[in-house]
Amino acid sequence: MLDGKIPFKMYIDAFSHGLGAALHQVQIVNDKPYEGPICFISGQIKPTEARYGAIQMECLCLLWALEKLHYYLDGSVFEVITDCNALKSLLNMKTPNRHMLILHIAIQEYRGNMTIVHKSGNIHKNADGLSRWALPNTPDNPAYVTIGAEPQIPIEGINITDVGTEFFAEVREATSWIQIVIFLLLYLTKISKMQLLQTLLMIFGKQLMIMGNSIYFMNSMIKFILDSCQKTEQWDKSHKTPEFKVEDLILVSTLNFNNMKGPKKLKDSFAGPFIIKALHGTNAVQVELSGEWENKHPNFLLVW
Repeated sequence: MLDGKIPFKMYIDAFSHGLGAALHQVQIVNDKPYEGPICFISGQIKPTEARYGAIQMECLCLLWALEKLHYYLDGSVFEVITDCNALKSLLNMKTPNRHMLILHIAIQEYRGNMTIVHKSGNIHKNADGLSRWALPNTPDNPAYVTIGAEPQIPIEGINITDVGTEFFAEVREATSWIQIVIFLLLYLTKISKMQLLQTLLMIFGKQLMIMGNSIYFMNSMIKFILDSCQKTEQWDKSHKTPEFKVEDLILVSTLNFNNMKGPKKLKDSFAGPFIIKALHGTNAVQVELSGEWENKHPNFLLVW
């Protein structure tokens, strides 16, 4: 019997022509821990994906499994078990290439709840069998993927398409990414600086330091406060379900893309702006860096 309060284990495996995932839970049965299956999914890959290397294929499998099992995993703690050792470093990848960037952004939704663990291949007979004898990619398969479609993992972000010029005038004076985020929160939520400060104090307590009109964080590991601030009532009212449009500019909730290689090599880490290229409903599912934005605002590439 499924128990949503208990962590999940998700076994994944990619083969030359198929993907497989097995979702398990460890429950207490007769006073003993027992690991049992919740569901199994499999599907054949698309012809264009057959050219992927081993690591890209495992990443594809993870993204596919997260999308298809999102109903179970959303808001839950879970462990991803893979026989691909390189996949373990995906959450904290410092230099994602252009192929890995969207995947890296997409899985940020699960950061804090998802752990990726490497275990040897003989542990994965459940997922191995599913990938080697994958079900056809047809509409009667619950794990069906439309040919030509990318997995529809929502990308969390903040719409800054209509941000006014007064905002840019302020943030150009900012000396850190934390200050930029604070300016943005003040602008979008329309709350006072004191209200925002009270909210941040409740979240971070003594890790905050106030100097003049600036707010600093004593703990240098805190890079991005947006996830916490989204939980506040004021933020929740206006940004809980943002409706994005294709070509909107957004800031993406992600961490540490250091020394990324793209059309231009960026000297610093960045969080956008990204331009939305595809939607699934009202969720952004495909984004790319906005070169046009960089040309228009050369002093406003968001960095920390």
